[in-house]
Amino acid sequence: MLNFEFQNPTRIVFGQGKVADLARLVPPEARVLVLYGGASARKTGTLDEVLAALTGRTVTEFGGIEPNPTYETLMRAVEQVRAEKIDFLLAVGGGSVIDGTKFVAAAAGFDGEPWDILLQRGRNVQRAVPMGAVLTLPATGSEMNNGGVVTRKATQAKLSFSSPHCFPLFSILDPTKTYTLPREQIANGIADAFVHTMEQYLTYPVQALAQDRFAEGLLQTLVEIAPGALAETPDYDNRANLMWTATLALNGLIGAGVPQDWATHMIGHELTALYGIDHARTLAIVLPSLMDSQREAKREKLLQYAERVWRITEGSEAERIDAAIERTRGFFESLGIRTRLSGYGLGAEAVDAVVAQLTAHGMLKLGERRAITPEVSHAILTAAL
Repeated sequence: MLNFEFQNPTRIVFGQGKVADLARLVPPEARVLVLYGGASARKTGTLDEVLAALTGRTVTEFGGIEPNPTYETLMRAVEQVRAEKIDFLLAVGGGSVIDGTKFVAAAAGFDGEPWDILLQRGRNVQRAVPMGAVLTLPATGSEMNNGGVVTRKATQAKLSFSSPHCFPLFSILDPTKTYTLPREQIANGIADAFVHTMEQYLTYPVQALAQDRFAEGLLQTLVEIAPGALAETPDYDNRANLMWTATLALNGLIGAGVPQDWATHMIGHELTALYGIDHARTLAIVLPSLMDSQREAKREKLLQYAERVWRITEGSEAERIDAAIERTRGFFESLGIRTRLSGYGLGAEAVDAVVAQLTAHGMLKLGERRAITPEVSHAILTAAL
């Protein structure tokens, strides 16, 4: 097992009706900015519920944070924080809103050009405005980690950052808040959590037995609950398990002491930035092809994954790896997610464009062994056509 430090200060408040707990979680004297995405937060009643729980505090709002939050929009929120002397941020939404709120928290008191936070991947963040979250879309795990991703529209750059100053103080997870989500967003959440787990699991063995079993349990849980979570009539237990599994997939625990990949995410980010494909769907495009491309480097873990997650035990090693890759692709397809670039109307020209962006953004040595060069990324995407 690799050396590691693990600390996660975020308090999770889980269950139906827990939004009311904001009354005790947010300091009574706080000047609060509530950040959210589109009209759904208000339409579903969640925003009214939040505002009611914050009665007695000075509260203002900032709406319009996009899926894949943009620097341009978030900087308007930063200006509002500074102008109104806000001292507490509350994100109400999914991963994009929470990611965006983390950036606002870091940028509001940042000395210098806030885009440098992204260029330095958050290493230059010295402080952040305290924040909490009310999660409405289980997917990214942002509610219990210190990272985020921001896109700059002007340059089509989508960059990640993290800082120990950017953990939410608390996150409220009420599974009933997922009941109004479209089926496509639930599918995206399942796929996103699955790939988050794979990025930390499917590398090479380091005798991290607990982390492996934990990751395999999360993957099996996602496969098991997917049909029920996608059912037309919401089921509390399925949605509760999805919400908690997605949180556990990226709160740092399964990644402690193990090598991590993240090449699928880096390549996927460029597909989203260039073509607007949902983040989770880019991951479903890239991962099966990357697994095949890296089958030799990942051989031991691929065989373990085949046996423990999919119960594939017969055939040669190559056949078992092939079967595991196909089961992975089939799982994404069963969610209604297309796993080929052609399914999104993209051809070879997109491959060249994505690789050019990877090169421009310095993504020259990706993966747990730093072996995925732009040429390898090109081959991965070509195989995904």
